[in-house]
Amino acid sequence: MKKSHPLRRIVLAGAATVSGIVLLLTLKPSSDPAAASAEGTPQGQQSVAPQGSGGVQAAGGGDQTLTGDVVKTEYGNVQVRITVSGGKITSAAAVQAPTGGRSTEVSTNAVPKLNQAATAAGSADIDAVSGATYTSGGYKKSLQSALDKAGSSSATGGGGSADASGSTGGSTGGSTGGSTGGGAAQAKTLTGTVVETDYGPVQVRITVAGGKITKAEAVQSPSGGRSSQISGDAVPKLNQAAVAAGSADIDAVSGATYTSGGYKKSLQSALDQAGG
Repeated sequence: MKKSHPLRRIVLAGAATVSGIVLLLTLKPSSDPAAASAEGTPQGQQSVAPQGSGGVQAAGGGDQTLTGDVVKTEYGNVQVRITVSGGKITSAAAVQAPTGGRSTEVSTNAVPKLNQAATAAGSADIDAVSGATYTSGGYKKSLQSALDKAGSSSATGGGGSADASGSTGGSTGGSTGGSTGGGAAQAKTLTGTVVETDYGPVQVRITVAGGKITKAEAVQSPSGGRSSQISGDAVPKLNQAAVAAGSADIDAVSGATYTSGGYKKSLQSALDQAGG
């Protein structure tokens, strides 16, 4: 092919253009996100703070919800979650407790008492529930770990050690009320009469101070099979309602009509003993 041939000039011009493009690309600095990622710098990835403390700051308030460590016992795991507000435990719940066979019955009876004791005492210095030694021990350890996460070994609360077992400092009869605690306010513990229901007996014990119900618990409630599950759900709600209302005028828990009715009757008999 002759040097002056038109086709030769076209080929040479094309080659020169390609070479120029390649040269420009090699000189351009890399800004490819994929290249940046390959160097260990993720693109658009948000940093998530670890939740090792178990604490969740509630939006719009000073409440903290803190979950304690899982404590292994011979009968199963125990784990406690608390809400702390103003340096006080405002609620406590066992998110894990031993279940299966006899363990379900023991947990159903013990956990509500331990929850109430933790709220009343404001610390992990609470008594073990009779017949639930391992569950009580695990509960106290998990509760303490939750309090530690709040930045204090003991949130200030109702003061003193709460009677979780219901075996001391309280009335054991239907008509006798023991005085507990000293100081300006005298607290009386009163136990209502046993009310028989179609599914089992219900009996309520309350603590009254300054004319108010400061604590309520069911020392007897229907148990066994489905009844244990119903009591485990209903009794804590009834206890809270009694303290909030300060009377036996509380709503029945859905699905627990008989237990609720027996609870209200026993609660009223306890209030009658207090003269209110």
